[in-house]
Amino acid sequence: MLKISIKPKSEYAIQTVTNALRMLEVFHKEPEMGVSDLARRLDLHKNNAFRLLATLELAGYIQQTPKTELYHLGPRCLELGHAFARSHALIDQARPLLEELAIEASETVHLGVLSPHNAHGPQSGHEVVHLDGVLPEQLVLTGLRVGTRTPTHCTALGKVLLAGAEFDFFEKTFERFTDSTRVDPAKLADELRAVALQGYATDLEEFSAGLHCVAAPVRDASARIVGAISLSGPSFRLTEKILHGEVADAVTRAATQLSQKLGSPI
Repeated sequence: MLKISIKPKSEYAIQTVTNALRMLEVFHKEPEMGVSDLARRLDLHKNNAFRLLATLELAGYIQQTPKTELYHLGPRCLELGHAFARSHALIDQARPLLEELAIEASETVHLGVLSPHNAHGPQSGHEVVHLDGVLPEQLVLTGLRVGTRTPTHCTALGKVLLAGAEFDFFEKTFERFTDSTRVDPAKLADELRAVALQGYATDLEEFSAGLHCVAAPVRDASARIVGAISLSGPSFRLTEKILHGEVADAVTRAATQLSQKLGSPI
């Protein structure tokens, strides 16, 4: 019998392309950077960093400010972002529900998915990518995080998504962001089991002081968790009692409606 050997996709990766993508990802948190700083950040020779920048600049993904000679993201990145949003069924289906929830609760609402690779933070293995969000009309509220990544172990979105994923917590280390951040793997695993049972997760100032959040899972036609909807706001307004009561009910209801739109049997 003919035996076919299937190589992992990592063996087909082209290093130059990988470095170019790593360079673009640096600008997740840095608005502008120079060649030398980029080279140091990516552990590349300065000449190689400059050639990558020149290539990305010609394609419109990077631009240089003439006065400072620093580099920043170009318009092609924004075009790709809009193209992704247009082609992503989850965002399209979720948008009306996010807007309705934000109006109903008068708090900030987000749609997030699990990113399998953590290139920007601690060795927690995963991050949450915020695909979309809606701001209500409030004087004091949580800002939008659309397009940004946050850790999973200390956010409501992250905990909901982790509860539906295979993950070995005992081989990971977790970063502490506030005094309330849970960093013990065993305790985090216990909490995720509780999240799976109750159907939603909370973040009580675990990622950011003064911020409370609740999130519920979104499932596809195979009942697999493919995303999550969250609602967040200042802790003085979203008390723990409110969070576990009417707010959790509203978020869970919105997530269930989106799941039904995606064909979920649950």
